[in-house]
Amino acid sequence: MRLLLVEDHAELAVWVAKSLRQSGFVVDVIDRGDHAATALLTQGYDLAILDLSLPGMDGLEILQRIRHQERTAQLPVLILTARGTAEDRVRGLNLGADDYLPKPFELSELEARVRALLRRSHQQAPVVRLGPLAFDTTTRMVAVNERPLALTKRELAVLEALLARKGKPVTRDALFEKVFGFDDDAQPESIELYIHRLRKKLDGTGVAVTTLRGLGYLVSEEGAGAA
Repeated sequence: MRLLLVEDHAELAVWVAKSLRQSGFVVDVIDRGDHAATALLTQGYDLAILDLSLPGMDGLEILQRIRHQERTAQLPVLILTARGTAEDRVRGLNLGADDYLPKPFELSELEARVRALLRRSHQQAPVVRLGPLAFDTTTRMVAVNERPLALTKRELAVLEALLARKGKPVTRDALFEKVFGFDDDAQPESIELYIHRLRKKLDGTGVAVTTLRGLGYLVSEEGAGAA
């Protein structure tokens, strides 16, 4: 899952982004509100973590833009701010925020709230199942027939993106958006390498990643996909 963290406190942004990346998320960090508004129009995100007091554009204005643009209207938004008054919380929630976490906060609570919002937006159960495969969205562990399947962070990101659209193909470019941030030195063709590695690790498990020409990649139980 790819997250946008909009936070102008440099040390806090580094701390939060590092923790989220260690948990397997792809995180883009932006420290200006106007730059964040542009990124939201050009990049594909699964969730935004938004501070309110920002240079360039206030966080509440960004939130209004998010909710009034078709591309981002359904994007989950977690407000993360030192503005902790009831009035601020009510205003943010009325403008369309999905959750509100005042500073200071515990990273464990932030991550729990992020996961809950992602599950809700994708209508996912805490454990996503496909035949013998199970993906625990809380621990971010994958198992096949209850045996752990070792995946790298990017292999897991590819699998997670495919599972989020279980039964539907995902294009290479859409996978690239979910797996790589805008600071990563990579091209869309890189996805093919991770698809190849994921296929090798899924070989013999009863779950396969198939290619649908002109449509993208599909994860399914073996025999249910199309080559």
